[in-house]
Amino acid sequence: MSAKIILKKNEERRIKSGHLWVFSNEIEKREGEASNGNLVDLFDYKMNFLGEGFYNKNSLISVRLLKMNDGEDLNSFFRNKLQQAYSLRKQFYPERNSFRMVFSESDFLPGLIIDKYNNTYVLQVYSAGMEKNISLIVEYLKKDFNAENIFTKNESYFRNLEGLPEQDEIYFGEIKDEIINDGILNYKISFSTGHKTGFYFDQNDNRIFFRKICGDKNVLDAFCNIGGFGLHAAHSGAKSVTFVDSSSSAINFAIENFKLNKLQCNKEFIIEDVFDYFEKCINEKKYFDIINIDPPAFAKNRKSLPAAIKGYEKLNRLALELINTKSGSGFLSTSSCSHHLNEDEFLRIINRAAVKSKKRIQLVHLNGASLDHPRLLSMPETSYLKYAVFKVYNV
Repeated sequence: MSAKIILKKNEERRIKSGHLWVFSNEIEKREGEASNGNLVDLFDYKMNFLGEGFYNKNSLISVRLLKMNDGEDLNSFFRNKLQQAYSLRKQFYPERNSFRMVFSESDFLPGLIIDKYNNTYVLQVYSAGMEKNISLIVEYLKKDFNAENIFTKNESYFRNLEGLPEQDEIYFGEIKDEIINDGILNYKISFSTGHKTGFYFDQNDNRIFFRKICGDKNVLDAFCNIGGFGLHAAHSGAKSVTFVDSSSSAINFAIENFKLNKLQCNKEFIIEDVFDYFEKCINEKKYFDIINIDPPAFAKNRKSLPAAIKGYEKLNRLALELINTKSGSGFLSTSSCSHHLNEDEFLRIINRAAVKSKKRIQLVHLNGASLDHPRLLSMPETSYLKYAVFKVYNV
């Protein structure tokens, strides 16, 4: 028999609106024993049943709700949700074999991310309930999805928040490089040196849009990682592409991916801090028609948001100062993956940067993460990526 978690008075309102998290300060009491990762029954103050969820007494998120049907057990729940998530991605990307297959709460599998690289499945496990039941997930990936390799590439920050051990696991097969296709281009993926799970699937649709503005232009791809935006610029007919990243490993993979796709344009690969490179280009009066900036998250939490806002503003201001407006072909392509920075503030930052750089900007495209990253309207936490493209003019 499951333990019962009873909420404080009126704390059920957010849950009834569709939010899937119960925070520790919202709980009135617990009846029965519940170990971390166990299923518990959630009730409001008047003892009305609200649902089942994974419990974790060590986390600020004490209960992560599961949207289980009446009479559904955990085995069938996992299997059904994996099938639903996979089918949704194949509907959007029928030709692709690599994409984000599961996006945690957005796919009603709380604390679980699965990125599919051909038949290699890279997991991130961020809830005690998923950790406790991961063997079920692994078995279904093997039986239903032909998994040849299954392992984790977790971020220690999120594991620590849940009180989970930091070490990664190989559940099946081995860790080896993969060559994937994003629908247009090929990439060599290293799981031993790459960021996140190895590839940023969330920007895939935005790279496709980026191609529309790069023909016959001089393009700078800053924070280029393994090449993404810059490779698409080269493939779509850019005159030149400059790739900049502070990671030598990322630049080496960008070079390898440029060759892998047999791209033909003037190119330069630079290992340098992006802020330093921008300052140097300003001093040297070196300009670009198109600049893409895709920085890491500057704000990991709310406390770091003020400093992050200053960082984003400076970054966008420097980029705008480097955009060639004389030809009338200047564009800024810019992103933020900081969840704590909302879309309105993101746009205000860029507007302030434009004013300070004495540029006039025209928003031509605004988007979030790619279609394999669905969002729940009831959970702002599932929306994090902001992507915008601006036409840039002199004042």
